[in-house]
Amino acid sequence: MSTKFAPVAALFETDAYKLGHVDQYALSGDVTRVYSNYTNRKSRLPGVDKVVHFGLQAYIAKHLMEAFEPFFAAKENEVAALYEERVAQILGPDVAHSIGSDHIRQLHGLGFLPLRFCAVPEGTLVPIGVPSFTVENTHESFYWLTNYIETGLSAGVWQASTSATIAKQYRRVLESAALRTGADLAGVDWQCHDFSYRGMSSHESAAASGAAHLLSFTGTDSLVSLDWIDRYYGGDYVAGSVPATEHSVMCTGIETVGELETFKRLLDLYPSGIVSVVSDTFDLWRVLNTYLPTLRKEIMARDGKLVIRPDSGDPEKIICGDTDAPVSSNEWMGVLGLLYEHFGGKKNAAGFIELDPHVGVIYGDSITVERAASITARMEKLGYASSNVVFGVGSYTYQYNTRDTFGSAMKATWAEVDGKGYNLLKNPVTDDGTKKSATGRLSVLENIWGDLALKQNATIEDEKASLLRPVWENGKFLGRQSFAQVRDVLARQR
Repeated sequence: MSTKFAPVAALFETDAYKLGHVDQYALSGDVTRVYSNYTNRKSRLPGVDKVVHFGLQAYIAKHLMEAFEPFFAAKENEVAALYEERVAQILGPDVAHSIGSDHIRQLHGLGFLPLRFCAVPEGTLVPIGVPSFTVENTHESFYWLTNYIETGLSAGVWQASTSATIAKQYRRVLESAALRTGADLAGVDWQCHDFSYRGMSSHESAAASGAAHLLSFTGTDSLVSLDWIDRYYGGDYVAGSVPATEHSVMCTGIETVGELETFKRLLDLYPSGIVSVVSDTFDLWRVLNTYLPTLRKEIMARDGKLVIRPDSGDPEKIICGDTDAPVSSNEWMGVLGLLYEHFGGKKNAAGFIELDPHVGVIYGDSITVERAASITARMEKLGYASSNVVFGVGSYTYQYNTRDTFGSAMKATWAEVDGKGYNLLKNPVTDDGTKKSATGRLSVLENIWGDLALKQNATIEDEKASLLRPVWENGKFLGRQSFAQVRDVLARQR
Protein backbone atom coordinates (compact mmCIF):
# COMPACT_ATOMS: atom_id res chain seq x y z
CA MET A 1 0.00 0.00 0.00
CA SER A 2 1.37 3.41 -0.96
CA THR A 3 2.25 5.79 1.86
CA LYS A 4 3.01 8.66 -0.50
CA PHE A 5 0.20 10.86 0.79
CA ALA A 6 0.66 9.95 4.47
CA PRO A 7 1.98 13.42 5.42
CA VAL A 8 -1.24 15.07 4.21
CA ALA A 9 -3.73 12.29 5.00
CA ALA A 10 -5.26 14.27 7.88
CA LEU A 11 -6.03 17.16 5.53
CA PHE A 12 -8.31 14.93 3.50
CA GLU A 13 -10.54 13.77 6.33
CA THR A 14 -13.16 16.06 4.82
CA ASP A 15 -15.53 16.34 1.88
CA ALA A 16 -13.91 17.17 -1.44
CA TYR A 17 -16.21 20.14 -2.01
CA LYS A 18 -14.82 21.86 1.09
CA LEU A 19 -11.39 22.19 -0.50
CA GLY A 20 -12.53 25.24 -2.44
CA HIS A 21 -14.14 27.07 0.49
CA VAL A 22 -10.93 28.95 1.20
CA ASP A 23 -11.73 30.98 -1.95
CA GLN A 24 -15.53 30.94 -1.67
CA TYR A 25 -15.61 32.68 1.70
CA ALA A 26 -13.62 35.53 0.20
CA LEU A 27 -16.53 36.34 -2.13
CA SER A 28 -18.30 37.79 0.93
CA GLY A 29 -15.45 40.10 1.86
CA ASP A 30 -12.51 39.84 4.24
CA VAL A 31 -13.67 36.89 6.33
CA THR A 32 -11.56 36.47 9.44
CA ARG A 33 -13.61 34.25 11.78
CA VAL A 34 -16.18 31.47 11.44
CA TYR A 35 -18.02 30.09 14.46
CA SER A 36 -19.96 26.81 14.34
CA ASN A 37 -21.81 24.53 16.72
CA TYR A 38 -22.63 20.83 16.96
CA THR A 39 -26.25 20.14 17.90
CA ASN A 40 -28.54 17.13 17.96
CA ARG A 41 -31.59 18.58 16.21
CA LYS A 42 -34.24 15.87 16.57
CA SER A 43 -34.84 12.42 18.01
CA ARG A 44 -36.04 9.42 16.05
CA LEU A 45 -36.17 7.28 19.21
CA PRO A 46 -39.48 7.44 21.11
CA GLY A 47 -39.11 8.88 24.59
CA VAL A 48 -35.55 10.10 24.10
CA ASP A 49 -35.24 13.88 24.23
CA LYS A 50 -31.68 14.24 25.49
CA VAL A 51 -28.42 13.00 23.97
CA VAL A 52 -25.24 12.10 25.84
CA HIS A 53 -22.29 14.28 24.85
CA PHE A 54 -19.39 11.87 24.39
CA GLY A 55 -16.46 11.25 22.07
CA LEU A 56 -15.19 14.78 21.38
CA GLN A 57 -12.05 14.41 23.50
CA ALA A 58 -11.10 11.22 21.70
CA TYR A 59 -11.77 12.73 18.28
CA ILE A 60 -9.63 15.78 18.98
CA ALA A 61 -6.75 13.72 20.36
CA LYS A 62 -6.74 11.24 17.50
CA HIS A 63 -7.72 13.28 14.46
CA LEU A 64 -6.67 16.84 15.25
CA MET A 65 -3.46 16.03 17.10
CA GLU A 66 -2.08 12.55 16.42
CA ALA A 67 -3.20 12.53 12.78
CA PHE A 68 -1.54 15.89 12.09
CA GLU A 69 1.86 14.92 13.51
CA PRO A 70 3.15 13.62 10.12
CA PHE A 71 1.93 16.83 8.44
CA PHE A 72 3.78 19.15 10.78
CA ALA A 73 6.86 16.87 10.84
CA ALA A 74 7.24 16.85 7.03
CA LYS A 75 8.86 19.61 5.00
CA GLU A 76 6.67 22.48 3.80
CA ASN A 77 7.37 21.98 0.11
CA GLU A 78 6.56 18.28 0.37
CA VAL A 79 3.15 18.76 2.00
CA ALA A 80 2.28 21.60 -0.38
CA ALA A 81 3.13 19.50 -3.44
CA LEU A 82 1.24 16.47 -2.14
CA TYR A 83 -1.79 18.59 -1.29
CA GLU A 84 -1.85 20.15 -4.76
CA GLU A 85 -1.51 16.74 -6.40
CA ARG A 86 -4.43 15.24 -4.49
CA VAL A 87 -6.66 18.26 -5.07
CA ALA A 88 -5.91 18.14 -8.79
CA GLN A 89 -6.78 14.45 -8.81
CA ILE A 90 -10.23 14.98 -7.29
CA LEU A 91 -11.23 18.43 -8.61
CA GLY A 92 -9.12 18.76 -11.75
CA PRO A 93 -5.98 20.82 -12.44
CA ASP A 94 -7.75 24.12 -13.16
CA VAL A 95 -9.62 24.19 -9.84
CA ALA A 96 -6.54 22.92 -8.02
CA HIS A 97 -4.48 25.75 -9.49
CA SER A 98 -7.09 28.27 -8.33
CA ILE A 99 -7.13 26.87 -4.79
CA GLY A 100 -3.36 26.58 -4.56
CA SER A 101 -1.56 25.64 -1.37
CA ASP A 102 -0.63 28.95 0.25
CA HIS A 103 -3.15 28.36 3.06
CA ILE A 104 -1.68 24.90 3.64
CA ARG A 105 1.84 26.36 3.80
CA GLN A 106 0.59 28.88 6.37
CA LEU A 107 -0.96 26.14 8.47
CA HIS A 108 2.22 24.08 8.29
CA GLY A 109 4.27 27.06 9.41
CA LEU A 110 1.98 27.63 12.37
CA GLY A 111 2.64 24.13 13.70
CA PHE A 112 -0.82 23.49 15.17
CA LEU A 113 -4.52 23.81 14.32
CA PRO A 114 -5.68 27.32 15.27
CA LEU A 115 -9.08 26.31 16.64
CA ARG A 116 -10.95 26.68 19.90
CA PHE A 117 -13.48 24.13 21.14
CA CYS A 118 -15.96 24.98 23.88
CA ALA A 119 -18.11 22.14 25.20
CA VAL A 120 -20.32 20.96 28.02
CA PRO A 121 -18.66 18.23 30.13
CA GLU A 122 -18.66 14.85 28.42
CA GLY A 123 -21.33 12.64 29.93
CA THR A 124 -23.82 15.51 29.99
CA LEU A 125 -27.36 14.75 28.82
CA VAL A 126 -27.96 17.57 26.35
CA PRO A 127 -31.56 18.37 25.30
CA ILE A 128 -32.46 18.15 21.63
CA GLY A 129 -31.81 21.54 20.04
CA VAL A 130 -29.11 22.57 22.52
CA PRO A 131 -25.45 22.59 21.34
CA SER A 132 -23.01 20.08 22.78
CA PHE A 133 -20.00 22.10 21.65
CA THR A 134 -18.82 24.98 19.49
CA VAL A 135 -15.69 25.48 17.41
CA GLU A 136 -14.12 28.56 15.87
CA ASN A 137 -10.78 29.65 14.43
CA THR A 138 -8.42 31.61 16.65
CA HIS A 139 -6.21 33.13 13.90
CA GLU A 140 -7.88 35.32 11.30
CA SER A 141 -6.10 33.69 8.33
CA PHE A 142 -7.69 30.33 9.10
CA TYR A 143 -11.40 31.15 8.79
CA TRP A 144 -11.62 28.29 6.30
CA LEU A 145 -10.55 25.70 8.87
CA THR A 146 -13.60 25.79 11.18
CA ASN A 147 -16.00 24.04 8.83
CA TYR A 148 -13.24 22.29 6.90
CA ILE A 149 -13.11 19.80 9.79
CA GLU A 150 -16.92 19.45 9.98
CA THR A 151 -17.07 16.21 7.99
CA GLY A 152 -14.55 14.27 10.03
CA LEU A 153 -15.78 15.77 13.28
CA SER A 154 -19.37 14.71 12.64
CA ALA A 155 -18.26 11.24 11.58
CA GLY A 156 -16.05 10.94 14.65
CA VAL A 157 -18.54 12.01 17.30
CA TRP A 158 -22.06 10.90 16.38
CA GLN A 159 -21.53 7.15 16.87
CA ALA A 160 -20.08 7.44 20.37
CA SER A 161 -22.70 9.97 21.41
CA THR A 162 -25.58 7.95 19.97
CA SER A 163 -24.44 4.66 21.51
CA ALA A 164 -23.94 6.35 24.89
CA THR A 165 -27.49 7.67 24.72
CA ILE A 166 -28.96 4.26 23.87
CA ALA A 167 -26.95 2.58 26.63
CA LYS A 168 -28.34 5.13 29.07
CA GLN A 169 -31.85 4.12 27.95
CA TYR A 170 -31.06 0.48 28.71
CA ARG A 171 -29.78 1.57 32.09
CA ARG A 172 -33.03 3.39 32.85
CA VAL A 173 -35.13 0.38 31.83
CA LEU A 174 -33.11 -2.07 33.92
CA GLU A 175 -32.85 0.19 36.98
CA SER A 176 -36.61 0.70 36.88
CA ALA A 177 -37.20 -3.05 36.61
CA ALA A 178 -34.80 -3.70 39.49
CA LEU A 179 -36.58 -1.18 41.72
CA ARG A 180 -39.98 -2.66 40.87
CA THR A 181 -38.93 -6.26 41.59
CA GLY A 182 -36.60 -5.76 44.54
CA ALA A 183 -33.40 -6.66 42.67
CA ASP A 184 -30.01 -5.37 43.75
CA LEU A 185 -29.28 -2.14 41.84
CA ALA A 186 -25.55 -2.92 41.90
CA GLY A 187 -26.25 -5.88 39.64
CA VAL A 188 -27.52 -3.60 36.89
CA ASP A 189 -23.89 -2.70 36.13
CA TRP A 190 -23.47 -6.20 34.73
CA GLN A 191 -26.97 -6.80 33.36
CA CYS A 192 -26.34 -5.39 29.89
CA HIS A 193 -23.34 -6.93 28.14
CA ASP A 194 -21.75 -5.58 24.94
CA PHE A 195 -21.72 -8.21 22.17
CA SER A 196 -21.62 -5.71 19.30
CA TYR A 197 -18.01 -5.76 18.05
CA ARG A 198 -18.44 -8.20 15.14
CA GLY A 199 -21.41 -6.29 13.74
CA MET A 200 -19.99 -2.78 13.81
CA SER A 201 -18.85 -0.98 10.68
CA SER A 202 -15.18 -0.81 11.67
CA HIS A 203 -12.75 -1.45 14.50
CA GLU A 204 -12.83 2.27 15.33
CA SER A 205 -16.62 2.47 15.50
CA ALA A 206 -16.66 -0.67 17.64
CA ALA A 207 -14.12 0.88 20.00
CA ALA A 208 -15.95 4.18 20.36
CA SER A 209 -19.39 2.58 20.65
CA GLY A 210 -18.10 -0.03 23.08
CA ALA A 211 -16.64 2.69 25.26
CA ALA A 212 -19.98 4.48 25.16
CA HIS A 213 -21.66 1.30 26.40
CA LEU A 214 -19.25 1.23 29.34
CA LEU A 215 -20.42 4.65 30.48
CA SER A 216 -23.59 2.94 31.73
CA PHE A 217 -22.49 -0.67 32.23
CA THR A 218 -19.41 -2.72 33.04
CA GLY A 219 -19.97 -5.94 31.07
CA THR A 220 -18.32 -6.16 27.66
CA ASP A 221 -16.65 -8.48 25.20
CA SER A 222 -15.49 -5.59 22.99
CA LEU A 223 -11.84 -5.70 23.96
CA VAL A 224 -11.00 -3.05 21.38
CA SER A 225 -12.79 -0.48 23.55
CA LEU A 226 -10.32 -0.79 26.41
CA ASP A 227 -7.31 0.50 24.51
CA TRP A 228 -9.46 3.33 23.10
CA ILE A 229 -10.44 4.35 26.65
CA ASP A 230 -6.88 4.05 27.97
CA ARG A 231 -5.48 6.10 25.09
CA TYR A 232 -7.99 8.94 24.95
CA TYR A 233 -9.50 9.14 28.44
CA GLY A 234 -7.53 7.06 30.91
CA GLY A 235 -8.30 6.91 34.58
CA ASP A 236 -9.70 4.02 36.57
CA TYR A 237 -12.71 2.18 35.22
CA VAL A 238 -14.25 -1.28 35.48
CA ALA A 239 -14.84 -3.54 32.50
CA GLY A 240 -15.21 -7.29 32.61
CA SER A 241 -16.40 -10.49 30.99
CA VAL A 242 -16.60 -14.19 31.78
CA PRO A 243 -15.51 -17.47 30.17
CA ALA A 244 -18.11 -18.41 27.58
CA THR A 245 -18.59 -20.95 24.79
CA GLU A 246 -19.80 -20.41 21.25
CA HIS A 247 -21.45 -22.74 18.75
CA SER A 248 -18.12 -23.89 17.30
CA VAL A 249 -17.06 -25.12 20.72
CA MET A 250 -20.37 -26.80 21.40
CA CYS A 251 -20.63 -28.40 17.96
CA THR A 252 -17.11 -29.82 18.26
CA GLY A 253 -17.85 -31.20 21.70
CA ILE A 254 -21.17 -32.66 20.65
CA GLU A 255 -19.61 -34.46 17.68
CA THR A 256 -16.71 -35.90 19.69
CA VAL A 257 -17.79 -36.52 23.29
CA GLY A 258 -21.48 -35.56 23.30
CA GLU A 259 -23.32 -32.54 24.66
CA LEU A 260 -23.81 -33.82 28.20
CA GLU A 261 -20.12 -34.67 28.52
CA THR A 262 -19.22 -31.26 27.07
CA PHE A 263 -21.24 -29.56 29.81
CA LYS A 264 -19.57 -31.74 32.43
CA ARG A 265 -16.08 -30.99 31.16
CA LEU A 266 -16.85 -27.27 31.12
CA LEU A 267 -17.88 -27.46 34.77
CA ASP A 268 -14.61 -29.25 35.52
CA LEU A 269 -12.63 -26.68 33.52
CA TYR A 270 -14.22 -23.83 35.49
CA PRO A 271 -14.77 -25.10 39.05
CA SER A 272 -15.60 -21.61 40.29
CA GLY A 273 -16.87 -18.29 39.00
CA ILE A 274 -19.29 -17.58 36.20
CA VAL A 275 -19.26 -19.61 32.98
CA SER A 276 -21.70 -19.02 30.15
CA VAL A 277 -22.68 -21.91 27.87
CA VAL A 278 -24.51 -21.72 24.54
CA SER A 279 -27.34 -24.16 25.06
CA ASP A 280 -29.45 -24.21 21.90
CA THR A 281 -27.03 -25.71 19.40
CA PHE A 282 -29.62 -28.44 18.91
CA ASP A 283 -32.26 -28.82 21.63
CA LEU A 284 -32.49 -26.20 24.37
CA TRP A 285 -35.28 -28.07 26.13
CA ARG A 286 -33.23 -31.27 26.36
CA VAL A 287 -30.39 -29.28 27.92
CA LEU A 288 -32.73 -27.80 30.52
CA ASN A 289 -34.75 -30.94 31.27
CA THR A 290 -32.14 -33.71 30.93
CA TYR A 291 -28.53 -32.55 30.97
CA LEU A 292 -28.74 -29.94 33.72
CA PRO A 293 -30.74 -32.15 36.12
CA THR A 294 -28.19 -34.92 35.47
CA LEU A 295 -25.41 -32.50 36.44
CA ARG A 296 -27.34 -30.88 39.26
CA LYS A 297 -24.97 -32.10 41.98
CA GLU A 298 -21.92 -30.72 40.18
CA ILE A 299 -23.67 -27.41 39.40
CA MET A 300 -24.83 -26.89 42.97
CA ALA A 301 -21.37 -27.76 44.34
CA ARG A 302 -19.64 -25.06 42.31
CA ASP A 303 -18.61 -21.78 43.87
CA GLY A 304 -20.09 -19.87 40.98
CA LYS A 305 -22.88 -19.63 38.44
CA LEU A 306 -23.64 -21.61 35.30
CA VAL A 307 -25.30 -19.22 32.87
CA ILE A 308 -27.51 -20.75 30.20
CA ARG A 309 -27.44 -18.93 26.89
CA PRO A 310 -30.24 -19.45 24.38
CA ASP A 311 -29.32 -17.84 21.07
CA SER A 312 -32.35 -18.21 18.81
CA GLY A 313 -36.09 -17.70 18.70
CA ASP A 314 -38.27 -14.97 20.17
CA PRO A 315 -36.35 -13.70 23.23
CA GLU A 316 -39.42 -13.00 25.36
CA LYS A 317 -41.05 -16.34 24.62
CA ILE A 318 -37.84 -18.30 25.11
CA ILE A 319 -37.02 -16.62 28.43
CA CYS A 320 -40.50 -16.18 29.92
CA GLY A 321 -42.51 -18.82 28.11
CA ASP A 322 -45.06 -18.78 25.33
CA THR A 323 -48.61 -18.26 26.58
CA ASP A 324 -49.97 -19.74 23.34
CA ALA A 325 -48.13 -23.05 23.86
CA PRO A 326 -49.78 -26.01 25.64
CA VAL A 327 -49.91 -25.44 29.39
CA SER A 328 -46.95 -26.96 31.27
CA SER A 329 -45.05 -27.66 28.04
CA ASN A 330 -41.40 -26.63 27.75
CA GLU A 331 -42.35 -23.76 25.48
CA TRP A 332 -45.05 -22.59 27.90
CA MET A 333 -42.66 -22.62 30.88
CA GLY A 334 -39.67 -21.03 29.16
CA VAL A 335 -36.09 -20.98 30.42
CA LEU A 336 -36.90 -19.23 33.68
CA GLY A 337 -39.68 -21.64 34.54
CA LEU A 338 -37.58 -24.73 33.85
CA LEU A 339 -34.56 -23.45 35.76
CA TYR A 340 -36.77 -22.65 38.73
CA GLU A 341 -38.38 -26.09 38.53
CA HIS A 342 -35.02 -27.91 38.56
CA PHE A 343 -32.89 -25.63 40.75
CA GLY A 344 -35.33 -23.63 42.81
CA GLY A 345 -34.84 -20.18 44.23
CA LYS A 346 -36.24 -17.86 46.86
CA LYS A 347 -38.33 -14.75 47.08
CA ASN A 348 -36.60 -11.49 47.86
CA ALA A 349 -37.86 -8.85 50.27
CA ALA A 350 -40.16 -7.47 47.57
CA GLY A 351 -41.71 -10.89 47.01
CA PHE A 352 -40.11 -11.70 43.64
CA ILE A 353 -38.35 -14.97 42.83
CA GLU A 354 -34.57 -14.96 42.49
CA LEU A 355 -33.22 -18.17 40.97
CA ASP A 356 -30.73 -20.22 42.93
CA PRO A 357 -27.41 -18.31 42.55
CA HIS A 358 -25.77 -21.33 40.89
CA VAL A 359 -27.77 -20.79 37.67
CA GLY A 360 -28.75 -17.86 35.48
CA VAL A 361 -29.74 -16.78 31.98
CA ILE A 362 -28.19 -14.57 29.31
CA TYR A 363 -29.88 -13.80 26.00
CA GLY A 364 -27.89 -12.04 23.31
CA ASP A 365 -29.79 -12.19 20.03
CA SER A 366 -31.76 -9.21 18.62
CA ILE A 367 -32.18 -7.47 21.96
CA THR A 368 -33.48 -3.90 21.84
CA VAL A 369 -34.40 -1.35 24.50
CA GLU A 370 -38.07 -2.11 23.83
CA ARG A 371 -37.54 -5.86 24.12
CA ALA A 372 -35.58 -5.45 27.35
CA ALA A 373 -38.46 -3.41 28.75
CA SER A 374 -41.03 -5.96 27.55
CA ILE A 375 -39.10 -8.95 28.90
CA THR A 376 -38.52 -7.44 32.33
CA ALA A 377 -42.18 -6.38 32.51
CA ARG A 378 -43.24 -9.94 31.67
CA MET A 379 -40.85 -11.31 34.30
CA GLU A 380 -42.40 -8.98 36.85
CA LYS A 381 -45.87 -10.23 35.92
CA LEU A 382 -44.69 -13.82 36.37
CA GLY A 383 -43.18 -13.00 39.76
CA TYR A 384 -39.49 -13.07 38.83
CA ALA A 385 -36.93 -10.45 39.82
CA SER A 386 -35.38 -8.68 36.84
CA SER A 387 -31.89 -9.68 37.97
CA ASN A 388 -32.40 -13.29 36.82
CA VAL A 389 -31.57 -12.33 33.22
CA VAL A 390 -28.58 -10.64 31.58
CA PHE A 391 -29.00 -9.11 28.13
CA GLY A 392 -26.30 -9.40 25.50
CA VAL A 393 -26.60 -6.25 23.42
CA GLY A 394 -25.24 -6.38 19.90
CA SER A 395 -24.88 -4.42 16.70
CA TYR A 396 -28.66 -4.41 16.19
CA THR A 397 -28.68 -1.93 19.07
CA TYR A 398 -25.50 0.05 18.38
CA GLN A 399 -24.92 -0.21 14.62
CA TYR A 400 -28.49 0.06 13.40
CA ASN A 401 -28.29 3.86 13.68
CA THR A 402 -27.08 6.80 11.63
CA ARG A 403 -26.17 10.44 12.14
CA ASP A 404 -29.85 11.09 11.50
CA THR A 405 -30.94 9.12 14.57
CA PHE A 406 -30.56 12.37 16.48
CA GLY A 407 -30.19 14.73 13.54
CA SER A 408 -26.62 15.45 14.62
CA ALA A 409 -25.11 18.32 12.67
CA MET A 410 -22.47 21.04 12.80
CA LYS A 411 -23.58 24.42 11.44
CA ALA A 412 -22.05 27.91 11.30
CA THR A 413 -24.04 30.56 13.20
CA TRP A 414 -21.68 33.56 13.25
CA ALA A 415 -18.89 35.02 11.14
CA GLU A 416 -16.66 38.08 11.19
CA VAL A 417 -16.38 39.86 7.83
CA ASP A 418 -14.51 43.13 7.24
CA GLY A 419 -14.15 43.47 11.00
CA LYS A 420 -17.90 43.17 11.70
CA GLY A 421 -19.77 40.26 13.28
CA TYR A 422 -22.69 38.74 11.38
CA ASN A 423 -25.32 36.37 12.73
CA LEU A 424 -25.81 33.46 10.35
CA LEU A 425 -29.07 31.56 9.97
CA LYS A 426 -30.16 28.54 7.95
CA ASN A 427 -33.95 28.24 7.66
CA PRO A 428 -35.11 26.32 4.54
CA VAL A 429 -38.69 27.14 3.57
CA THR A 430 -39.10 23.56 2.30
CA ASP A 431 -38.07 21.98 5.62
CA ASP A 432 -40.24 20.98 8.59
CA GLY A 433 -38.16 23.11 10.94
CA THR A 434 -35.59 20.45 11.83
CA LYS A 435 -32.85 22.07 9.76
CA LYS A 436 -33.42 25.58 11.05
CA SER A 437 -30.19 26.54 12.73
CA ALA A 438 -29.51 28.64 15.77
CA THR A 439 -28.08 32.07 15.05
CA GLY A 440 -25.31 34.23 16.42
CA ARG A 441 -22.87 33.28 19.10
CA LEU A 442 -24.34 30.77 21.50
CA SER A 443 -24.53 30.16 25.21
CA VAL A 444 -25.88 27.16 27.12
CA LEU A 445 -27.38 28.01 30.49
CA GLU A 446 -29.45 26.23 33.13
CA ASN A 447 -33.08 27.32 33.20
CA ILE A 448 -35.17 27.63 36.37
CA TRP A 449 -36.03 23.91 36.22
CA GLY A 450 -32.36 22.92 36.09
CA ASP A 451 -32.48 21.89 32.43
CA LEU A 452 -30.00 23.10 29.82
CA ALA A 453 -31.30 25.79 27.50
CA LEU A 454 -29.86 27.58 24.48
CA LYS A 455 -29.33 31.34 24.46
CA GLN A 456 -28.88 32.64 20.90
CA ASN A 457 -27.25 35.94 19.96
CA ALA A 458 -25.23 35.58 23.14
CA THR A 459 -23.43 38.55 24.62
CA ILE A 460 -19.92 38.38 26.04
CA GLU A 461 -21.47 38.05 29.50
CA ASP A 462 -23.71 35.22 28.29
CA GLU A 463 -20.70 33.35 26.93
CA LYS A 464 -18.77 33.82 30.17
CA ALA A 465 -21.70 32.27 32.06
CA SER A 466 -22.17 29.47 29.51
CA LEU A 467 -21.70 25.80 30.32
CA LEU A 468 -19.86 25.61 26.99
CA ARG A 469 -16.38 25.94 28.47
CA PRO A 470 -13.07 26.00 26.53
CA VAL A 471 -11.65 22.47 26.37
CA TRP A 472 -9.05 22.70 23.56
CA GLU A 473 -7.28 25.63 21.95
CA ASN A 474 -4.41 26.04 19.51
CA GLY A 475 -3.34 22.42 19.58
CA LYS A 476 -3.59 21.87 23.35
CA PHE A 477 -6.17 20.54 25.78
CA LEU A 478 -7.16 23.07 28.42
CA GLY A 479 -8.57 20.27 30.53
CA ARG A 480 -9.25 16.58 30.07
CA GLN A 481 -11.75 14.21 31.62
CA SER A 482 -10.92 10.69 32.68
CA PHE A 483 -13.33 7.94 31.72
CA ALA A 484 -14.38 7.61 35.34
CA GLN A 485 -15.20 11.32 35.43
CA VAL A 486 -17.32 11.08 32.28
CA ARG A 487 -19.13 8.08 33.71
CA ASP A 488 -19.73 9.96 36.95
CA VAL A 489 -21.19 12.98 35.12
CA LEU A 490 -23.64 10.68 33.31
CA ALA A 491 -24.53 8.65 36.41
CA ARG A 492 -25.59 11.79 38.29
CA GLN A 493 -28.29 12.51 35.69
CA ARG A 494 -31.62 10.77 35.25
